[in-house]
Amino acid sequence: MSGLVANVVGTAAALCSITSFAPQMIKIWRERDASSVSLKTYSLTVICFVLWTTYGVLTDAWPIVIANACALVMAAGVLAMKWWFDGPRSA
Repeated sequence: MSGLVANVVGTAAALCSITSFAPQMIKIWRERDASSVSLKTYSLTVICFVLWTTYGVLTDAWPIVIANACALVMAAGVLAMKWWFDGPRSA
């Protein structure tokens, strides 16, 4: 039973991590403005997800790889829109 509970908690955590970026992405896309997004914060977040994904690969922890790779895509999307809509002045 504890394995099932751990999997449910892990799945819920992964879904929360992944979907937590959706509201920010939608807001930026609709408004075509990412001035309220911190370039430093999202750059660090993307680096963090790269490192977690790498850790998962190195330790053969595929649930960690999948969850963090998906979150990486979402965070990188926010970062890309920051650069796209705010340009070089945001650095």
